[in-house]
Amino acid sequence: MAIVATGNSLVTPILQPGWTVTSDGFGLNTSTSVFKGDTTTDVDAFLVKGTAHPDPAYAYLKLDKWRISWDALNVCTITVDYVGIDPAINDGLRTNPNTSGANGLTSESLTAHPNFFDNDSRFGPTPIAGTVFTQDPIGPMVNTKTPPIKLQQSFIGNNGACFESEDGGRFIGFVDPGYPMIYGKTNYLASTTTYSGFIYVADVEDVLSILGYLNTATSTNSWDTFDLLPDWAPVGTVIGTGHVNLLSQVNVEQYGSLYKVNYEIRYSKTGWFNQVYENI
Repeated sequence: MAIVATGNSLVTPILQPGWTVTSDGFGLNTSTSVFKGDTTTDVDAFLVKGTAHPDPAYAYLKLDKWRISWDALNVCTITVDYVGIDPAINDGLRTNPNTSGANGLTSESLTAHPNFFDNDSRFGPTPIAGTVFTQDPIGPMVNTKTPPIKLQQSFIGNNGACFESEDGGRFIGFVDPGYPMIYGKTNYLASTTTYSGFIYVADVEDVLSILGYLNTATSTNSWDTFDLLPDWAPVGTVIGTGHVNLLSQVNVEQYGSLYKVNYEIRYSKTGWFNQVYENI
């Protein structure tokens, strides 16, 4: 028996009731919308990535992904995922940062400890190695690092810290077993904080701008106009050193007509030295 067509021709797929819009809480909105279409027409022409949602109130949502169910009687069911930035958030240009922090300990050389040469009031009454090096007590014989290579008696600081010369020079290690807590040690556990997060931006020029800030340090939550850190993240500058937050990684992927920018930020309690890292 021949098909008898009545009602809407479905040449242009029709949006069905029950479609949804979901917010992630940071400004990214997504919609899952179901359409009915006629399989005898070019359904794929309707499914162009970046096409606006048919509801005028949500036209800022753009087509990202879709799937089709081929039904009976030349009818298909099209499920479309749309994505966009809420116009009420940053004028729809970018989402707010969705950032998490990881805090822990990592192994660092003892020579990088803030109490190694000069006494830091947060630690013991004397520095670990100090800045006065003598040959009394007698240090072991060591090869000089610079030509002419020769054996010479080393110099000793606090806790059996052994150096090549009387003004420090090459650090050889902790050589006195009379200080068992530090004898033979080379590393210590230092605190480390890393932030990872992502934002969505609507303009590729914003992507290029953020990429341009890679390996730069800031004293605020932002890199220029791009807020990448939440209010609870510590910020600031260490006098004589540099800003404390370094943008250490930026990765980009396209999502609908948007760009998802994944980033990593490294926090340094002592600041990122402004003669090594660009401070902005």
